[in-house]
Amino acid sequence: MWMIPAQNQTWVSEFILLGFSRDPTTNSILFIVFLLIYLCSVMGNGLIIMLICLDTQLHTPMYFFLCILALLDMSYVTTTIPQMLVHLFTHSQTISFAGCWLQMYVFGALATTECTLFVVMAYDRYVAICYPLRYTVILNWGLCIRLAAGSWVCGFLSCLLHTSFTMSLPYCGSNMVNHYFCEGPSVRNLACMDTHIVEMVDLALSVFLVVTPIFLIVTSYVHIAKAILKIKSTQGRCKAFSTCASHLTVVTFFYGPASYVYMRPNSSYSSEQDKQISLFYNAFTALLNPMVYSLRNKDIKRAFLKIMGHGRMGC
Repeated sequence: MWMIPAQNQTWVSEFILLGFSRDPTTNSILFIVFLLIYLCSVMGNGLIIMLICLDTQLHTPMYFFLCILALLDMSYVTTTIPQMLVHLFTHSQTISFAGCWLQMYVFGALATTECTLFVVMAYDRYVAICYPLRYTVILNWGLCIRLAAGSWVCGFLSCLLHTSFTMSLPYCGSNMVNHYFCEGPSVRNLACMDTHIVEMVDLALSVFLVVTPIFLIVTSYVHIAKAILKIKSTQGRCKAFSTCASHLTVVTFFYGPASYVYMRPNSSYSSEQDKQISLFYNAFTALLNPMVYSLRNKDIKRAFLKIMGHGRMGC
């Protein structure tokens, strides 16, 4: 239990999310912008899920994991953007302590699940390129389901410890969170005690949950690069690289900003900068993923044209 001097302390029961601006005109513009981002993210990822479900030719491990990623992105952006839209529309910026805890936990759990899923998707590409003849044997449906389920379990269990550390801190001073949602570093910055030990524990968790997946992804792609270089035909090399480019793009957009925000101490915390950077791995990633995968993927485009042209496909 955290011990602090009992000197007329007022314990926080709710937080105020300051968002991006207090100007009504600016908030009206932001409401329209983020509403469009949210709708495009949900519709784009929903379309990918629908196409993969309806087109039997997309019932492969690669598209199964892509379907899980789209579902994660839809859930991920829904934990933050709708609440921000309500705050922008109603001009009420409060969130209860329990609501903040829940939002932080669900957001972190989904983010950690996505980190793990990116590793699984890298492994899928590794097997497909390095062991193409054994692809369906190695990545059978039983293993695919276990890998997907393991990603969700890993995300929701590991984030429970991270969130518990942050929300068990004493909050007895300012309740104004300079962010548009309850994110760990921004809330922890308000604790009325020295958070050095908690920061060290949180950093250790971040290293394990971020650096480890990055290391595994890089290792996979080192082997993939070696295999691609052994392909004699230029067309074959380009095709193999194309199947990996989309995954590498979304991994970069997600891990780069997230690593910057979570893998540094409170002493270098910058609320204004961090809430802008968080948009990349929160709102923009969910928006860009459908575009990246659909624009570079012939199978997705073929499935879309097929459903638009014929109106029905076997499931």
